[in-house]
Amino acid sequence: MNTQVAGGVRAVEVAPQRKEIKYRYMEALTLIERLHRRLLDVIKDDFERSGEPEVNPVQALLLFNIADSELTAGELKTRGHYQGSNVSYNLKKLVESGYVNHERSSADKRSVRVKLTPKGQAIRDRIDMLYNRQLQAVEEVVGLSIDEFDRLNKALTRLERFWTDQILYRL
Repeated sequence: MNTQVAGGVRAVEVAPQRKEIKYRYMEALTLIERLHRRLLDVIKDDFERSGEPEVNPVQALLLFNIADSELTAGELKTRGHYQGSNVSYNLKKLVESGYVNHERSSADKRSVRVKLTPKGQAIRDRIDMLYNRQLQAVEEVVGLSIDEFDRLNKALTRLERFWTDQILYRL
């Protein structure tokens, strides 16, 4: 495997026998990005059909992920769902709109804990109902079985661990 230095960055050439896996790796990366965007589109479409104007799809997923928990913005970020500034901005908007309550932590006054209001819980329930409607058809229409989801989830978890190790251990 040859390396070249261009602009101080080391470029790694892919050996011919590795080109097939590189193609599939790049395809997987594209699909992961596209699937997340498509999920946001599905949520947006569902909300537009029902006339829910105040919550965007990212905020709806944030409400779904808070669920019955009482969390800090940092905890939401470390769960891997959001960027730090994205969490803060969207939580601020959700508090202003009455979907989330926030309260200073008694243990650490710098930390703010959030939890859903009944209005926020209603949005969370809508997302849950949307997922439940999809589940009824996913096996019949898409042909995905429990075993295929298990394999998919295992592969994605391994990929996530690989990327985490890249960051933690500067591999």
